Amino acid sequence: MKIFHISDLHIGKYLHFYNLKDNQIAILDQIVDKVKKYRPDVLIIAGDIFDKSIPSAESYTVFDRFLIDLSQIRPGIPVLIIAGNHDSADRLNYASSFLEKHNIYISVYPPRKDDEYLKKVVLDDEYGTVNFYLLPFTKPAYVKHLFEEGRITSYDAAIKALIERENINYNERNVLVSHQFYVAGDSVPETCDSEQVYISVGGIDSVDIRAVEKFDYVALGHLHGAQSIGKKHIRYSGTPLKYSVSEEKHVKSITMVTIKEKGSDIAIEEIPLNALQDVRSIKGTLREVIGMATDENRHDFVSITLTDEEELYKPKDQLEEHYDHILEVKIENSRTKAQLMDTYSEITVLNPFEAFKQFYLDIQGVPMSDEEEKIMSEVINSIKEVREDETDLH
Repeated sequence: MKIFHISDLHIGKYLHFYNLKDNQIAILDQIVDKVKKYRPDVLIIAGDIFDKSIPSAESYTVFDRFLIDLSQIRPGIPVLIIAGNHDSADRLNYASSFLEKHNIYISVYPPRKDDEYLKKVVLDDEYGTVNFYLLPFTKPAYVKHLFEEGRITSYDAAIKALIERENINYNERNVLVSHQFYVAGDSVPETCDSEQVYISVGGIDSVDIRAVEKFDYVALGHLHGAQSIGKKHIRYSGTPLKYSVSEEKHVKSITMVTIKEKGSDIAIEEIPLNALQDVRSIKGTLREVIGMATDENRHDFVSITLTDEEELYKPKDQLEEHYDHILEVKIENSRTKAQLMDTYSEITVLNPFEAFKQFYLDIQGVPMSDEEEKIMSEVINSIKEVREDETDLH
């Protein structure tokens, strides 16, 4: 079975103050073209369809156009979609029953009642059936009432319990679609500035891959760089576009996965996507930076750092004659570095848990015990959960 795996479309996103609509339409058109060319058996979109929980009408139009283009491909290709942390579940779920009749399957909530389970889509190929389990972005508070009191104390515990609850037959081929922050023990994936990834006290927001490693493939969303985590078959597809300067080295692509008979090694290929405009940083003197402009790159989104020692007269005005999508202009020279050193001393910013540990040591004269650390971790994270839920309500 050939699988196309994409995620984190973030439709409606702005890059600084630039509307990315045209770039997003162009990249979605490319994805449709790649679907027509490679003829996958299924397309997975692993969350964060929209950039905001209340998308604009323009954003809905862009996504609607994408789905219509996909639905017109013959023979039809199933599309599996889950909600990410940026998505409004209710809004994304609108018309899902109608869309399912057109081979578009959407899952926006984890199970919330005793008789509910993960949405499961079963597809067949020459080797038999493949079971696709759709697990949208999940917080512990969403599902803890389904289990005995005290069992769900973290994201890891929540995902692990939900998977175990499914009683999955691992003698069959199974694919999980999930939108969370996964780690492999002490190994954490590469992140970038454009992601809203918050790893809180004790890694409470993270999920260890041990909860999902029995699946034949785990199609992940949430992180913007394409990468496997811990195991080859547990993979983030990354975003189809660069959404910050920190992503300038990323090669954006579709992850194409081929699964054959049970127990055989899966094949993973990255199908490159080419944006209308690149995102990159440039550094040098004003004259050097201006000299780097060409007809091919002057329309890119650029972050510019100028290194001139002398005062410059309206440098941005001069730069805008050569680059028409400037994200920022920074000055970096011996003078600004000296001013920075004079203004700021080195400051270590501790997270709440580390700050309390230091406070405890200063007051008590001894470090916290393991049991005390565990209790404090749970207290701080319970407060964080309440604040996140309050944010969701707004």
